[in-house]
Amino acid sequence: MRQKLITLLSLGGLIAVILASYRIGQSLVSITSPTCQPPTEFNAERALDDLEYQVSLGPRTPGSDAHRKAIEWMTSELSGYGWNVDIQESEYQSYTVKNVIARMGDGADWILIGAHYDSRFRADSDPIPDNQSLPVPGANDGASGVAVLMELARTLQPRPEQTIWLVFFDFEDQGRIDSMNWIIGSTSFAESLSGRPNAVVILDMIGDASLNIYQEINSDPDLTASIWAKANELGYGDHFISEPRYRILDDHIPFLNNNIPAVDIIDFDYLYWHTINDTPDKTSAESLKIVGRTIWHWIMDE
Repeated sequence: MRQKLITLLSLGGLIAVILASYRIGQSLVSITSPTCQPPTEFNAERALDDLEYQVSLGPRTPGSDAHRKAIEWMTSELSGYGWNVDIQESEYQSYTVKNVIARMGDGADWILIGAHYDSRFRADSDPIPDNQSLPVPGANDGASGVAVLMELARTLQPRPEQTIWLVFFDFEDQGRIDSMNWIIGSTSFAESLSGRPNAVVILDMIGDASLNIYQEINSDPDLTASIWAKANELGYGDHFISEPRYRILDDHIPFLNNNIPAVDIIDFDYLYWHTINDTPDKTSAESLKIVGRTIWHWIMDE
């Protein structure tokens, strides 16, 4: 009888030890398991990967297979990051223009960040005449702005008072080709808006490895000053140059025409503009970081 009691006590002790170990193990797993929090800082290397991926699809000329794949990639990724995504369609000549719109937040402070994703049908500024009928790869002119927007989509966490829209405009870059005009997608978008964003920021050609962004003359002066001040605060004053230089027809113009404050952030001193040499090796992660971090902090700090 005593032997059985000792055995039962020993067995009970062993079970207690096992249960205690199991609970400790559970607690340790709970403590050490990684949380699924989104990143909170702009990752330039990841943005560069996005730039290179877009170019790997081929020129994203309207109606092309690469154009379709770019839309599928953007919508899938943005939805996966938790954004509400829509595609706005309109007709232009024989094409269907497709703007990709990602929305987050429902506060009164409405900020819209935009970039065009199409690349140009013809490299008509290429110095070699035989190249001028070829499509532009669009690494800087198209893919760089999209890459920054995609990384902002991963890392922005709007405050309760904010609403943020990321808009990827189609058909920006086809002007002077077969009687086509510029900024078709953004014009259609701005005309369809039922409300007024507090601020619109357009990013275009901001991946140039030799980055020099002058203040665009058409842009809203107060909005320009606030973004350039943020860049200077972050130590990027050598790249965001507080001097007006160009007056540019870009995706900010339809918003300005509708009395919506808008700014164009563009490095127009790009040697490979509208040539077949607008390729990823002419861009850099550092330039994407300078622009991406400036916009990230301008949204999150102000």
